[in-house]
Amino acid sequence: MPTPDQIRGYIAEHLDCQHLTVTGDGTHFEALIVSAAFEGKRTLERQRMVYAVLGDRMREEIHALSMQTQTPAEFAR
Repeated sequence: MPTPDQIRGYIAEHLDCQHLTVTGDGTHFEALIVSAAFEGKRTLERQRMVYAVLGDRMREEIHALSMQTQTPAEFAR
């Protein structure tokens, strides 16, 4: 089972994040992801970007991932 730190590493490795926290119990995870790459994108597009980064891990290792995706400006508010 993956750890929150591993999930954080998977995301950070492929997505430039200004802030990234991941918590979870090994199967269910919650993430707060702040990236300038989300600028001008809707929530669904942002989530698809994260799912693309995680790839097959979403089917094989991670049972559930709840995420908040924000731009740096949104996070600063």
